[in-house]
Amino acid sequence: MKNMKFAVVGASFLLMVGCGTSQRNGALIGTGAGAGVGALIGALAGHGKGAAIGAVVGGAVGAGAGAVIGHHMDKVKSDVAQQVSNAKIDEITDANGLKAVKVTFDSGLQFDINKATLKSDAQRDLANFSNVLKKDPTLSVDIQGYTDATGGDKINLPLSNSRARAVSNYLIQMGVPSSQFKNIAGYGSQNPIVNQSIAPQNRRVEVYLYASKEMIDDANNGTLR
Repeated sequence: MKNMKFAVVGASFLLMVGCGTSQRNGALIGTGAGAGVGALIGALAGHGKGAAIGAVVGGAVGAGAGAVIGHHMDKVKSDVAQQVSNAKIDEITDANGLKAVKVTFDSGLQFDINKATLKSDAQRDLANFSNVLKKDPTLSVDIQGYTDATGGDKINLPLSNSRARAVSNYLIQMGVPSSQFKNIAGYGSQNPIVNQSIAPQNRRVEVYLYASKEMIDDANNGTLR
């Protein structure tokens, strides 16, 4: 891990020399090399385990704007905690180096073996959770579905994708605009919570909330609260 961190620092230094400056909460993130550094930072943050959260947004995110987005995401985290009592809520970093939120429901979003059907507890939790998204349309949402290790990728990848889609579809039914969902994907049995072949905790969906381009623009313009 130390070597990977040094790699990020080195890549950031090269980016400063060749393309501009890249730094957390005050980044000049563009395309090309900037995108690669952003994705690597996202992977090191531990969310998506290699699938960085959010697309790298071209243009400058000033230090002041980054701080405003960070404060805004603190409020988002608080709102989720108020709406859903049995969720684990973590602060993470998106591909732009900005504060983001990962939501892992304690039990409501776990699935039966080989099933992608939402349980009644999951529907209740998602109905409450939808209030956070409807309140803040500038939030972007990624949904990642997972399975346990029974079966192979031929079964697990489409099953995990169906689980992610089940969550997004239900949130849309609850009135969340479909435009808020930027990435809905299944990752099979990757990134297990419990290192066992059969584990209910691994049959899950993870939800990530991060700044959209609109939110970043609002922060740069001083209109984000």
